[in-house]
Amino acid sequence: MFKKYETELAGRPFSIETGKICGLANGSVMVRYGDTVVMVNVTAAKEPKEGIDFFPLSVDYEEKLYAVGKIPGGFTRREGKPSDKAILVSRAIDRPLRPLFPKDFRNDVVVVATVLSVEQDNSPEVCATIGAAAALAISDIPFGGPTAAVSVGYIDGEVIINPTSEQREKSILNLTLAGTEEKITMIEAGANELPNEEMLRAIKEAHVEIKKICKFISEIQADCGKEKFEYKHFGVETEFYNELRTQFKDRMYNEIQVEDKEVRDERVDAIQASMTEYVTEKYGEEEAETRKQDIADTIHDLEKECVREMIYVEHKRPDGRKIDELRPLSCEVGVLPRVHGSAIFTRGQTQAMTIVTLGMKSEEQLLDGVDEETGKRYMHQYNFPSYSVGEARPSRGPGRREIGHGALAEKALVPVIPSEEEFPYAIRVVSEILSSNGSTSQASICGSTLALMDAGVPIKKPVAGISTGLVTSKDNPDEYIMLTDIQGIEDFFGDMDFKVGGTKDGITAIQVDIKCDGLSYEIIEEAFNRTKVARDYILDNIMLPVISEPRKELSKYAPKITTINIPVDKIKDVIGPGGKMINKIIEEAKGVKIDIDEEGHVCIYSSEGQDGEKALKMIEEITREIEAGKIYDGKVTRLASFGAFVSLGGGKEGLLHISKISHKRVEKVEDVLAVGDEVTVKVSEIDNQGRINLNMKDLEVVNNDEENVESKSEETTETIEE
Repeated sequence: MFKKYETELAGRPFSIETGKICGLANGSVMVRYGDTVVMVNVTAAKEPKEGIDFFPLSVDYEEKLYAVGKIPGGFTRREGKPSDKAILVSRAIDRPLRPLFPKDFRNDVVVVATVLSVEQDNSPEVCATIGAAAALAISDIPFGGPTAAVSVGYIDGEVIINPTSEQREKSILNLTLAGTEEKITMIEAGANELPNEEMLRAIKEAHVEIKKICKFISEIQADCGKEKFEYKHFGVETEFYNELRTQFKDRMYNEIQVEDKEVRDERVDAIQASMTEYVTEKYGEEEAETRKQDIADTIHDLEKECVREMIYVEHKRPDGRKIDELRPLSCEVGVLPRVHGSAIFTRGQTQAMTIVTLGMKSEEQLLDGVDEETGKRYMHQYNFPSYSVGEARPSRGPGRREIGHGALAEKALVPVIPSEEEFPYAIRVVSEILSSNGSTSQASICGSTLALMDAGVPIKKPVAGISTGLVTSKDNPDEYIMLTDIQGIEDFFGDMDFKVGGTKDGITAIQVDIKCDGLSYEIIEEAFNRTKVARDYILDNIMLPVISEPRKELSKYAPKITTINIPVDKIKDVIGPGGKMINKIIEEAKGVKIDIDEEGHVCIYSSEGQDGEKALKMIEEITREIEAGKIYDGKVTRLASFGAFVSLGGGKEGLLHISKISHKRVEKVEDVLAVGDEVTVKVSEIDNQGRINLNMKDLEVVNNDEENVESKSEETTETIEE
């Protein structure tokens, strides 16, 4: 049965429809927000997936270009693989949903959000996130929602919920926030150095709107929601787990307390081998083989129990650090000889190498999506090869995690990147993770700041990144211990990975992953304070002593830029018919590269400065306006009995009459000039028909005092005779 539910979101009409389409999905909704329309369908497998120890949730955010009246590019003229933006939105939808499913649920669940129509003032990403929560709520899939999300802006001290397109242009905050009625479940933010207290205020004000939408979804669920289906529960039998726990907990507790990740992993593997041997001796080989998955699950659960107990009860960490202590830190710059900028940042056993490449503006990344962004000149990419975790897997290109971490680092540094007018380069930054034991995305933020300064990019301020973790009480989730600078094991068995990038003056990026049911304001505020202290320490004591400011000069291997602004009506002259003129400039100036935009801004890129200067001079000659009384350099193009024709550039040609060549008598033009000669001339006149008359005599007078005197005498004599 078709039903439509209506409310307001940030003062604009918002509705959710169900029962009309997609009747075979477990849950289906159509979300409308103004003229933005997003369809969300959720389905679940009837049986659990065998042989896995995690919840197999897949979220796909599908951008259809017909939603904004575009035909896709490429030969096929259809949507292909998801864009980076679509992948990032899929991750943002996934994060608040995943913790709200039962911990032992193993059935495949697929969420598909299809963008059908887009009005730029009303975010399809917000519609998709709310739609996913609503579709799951009314479906028969076990789900502990509802949850909801909003986008948040910040303009002149005012927090804006779901800002319009015009407001987003002015906002210094781009925050996507998700939560339940009680807590915050996801934070994804980019900001222009927003202080901690203002970020927290934005979160609190946005949560008010989130609570309203959660209640709205609950009302929809109460009216038309299906009964949740029963599912097969997974987990180790309590009796079996307790038996192995009694035998091996003390050993596990002691042997995981080591700084080196490899040593810890070897010790845990040895405990698992001993556990298998124990089960085999007591219950026989057949039972041990049957219980193979239970043994693996027991090892996981026992290690988790020991790590959490160690942290929460004893305030100890596996590597011996204090709760708020950072791992050993170091960095260096200029590590690669031929690249434009490079750095290595090391945090414990996590190590990131970042490389900067500078290029032409035309080399910026082109974007083809459903929003208004068409390109970006600052690109940050992140690679996570298998050797960084000691595994033997072939590389298959960046996955969703790599794209997400690269986007986080990019978001952290965008606010300090110089404007195109200040620094007219496309900038590509690549972070290669060399070794991973937690917080690689934050290491890439630090390494990228260093590499940008090493490359001579005039960033406004240095940026550092750090993450905090969380371990809550198993009896009372409101009681917790927070950890600064979490390593892999603390992230894996903890409840939160709260990543914050920023300068000393404020936050530039946030990404929060949680495994609990949400975060209180108290936890968020403490995480902000902890990360601020850690960022300041890293900047002052680790990064800035190595390189305190951007280098004054670019690498000799970076392209040099010469710039000029030309009149818009001269662009066609510089390009020439079929690109003939610009290709000639490139050829004569030894392969320079030239960018010209529609406003007449010209950037000349060259490996050698003199090549750029030569191209600049040629463009100036083409575009200059010829004025009477001005002096120009030109080239003789042809000779006649009465004078020579001289090219002044830009298709302009003037006549140098034989009587205006020299104060000395010239019998024949060819006695003095030849085709190809470069000459300096003065424009004596431009007549009504645009014909240009040139003079060399006047310059000869100016440049020679003796001839100046003689010429004046001759002119006097001539005047008397006349």
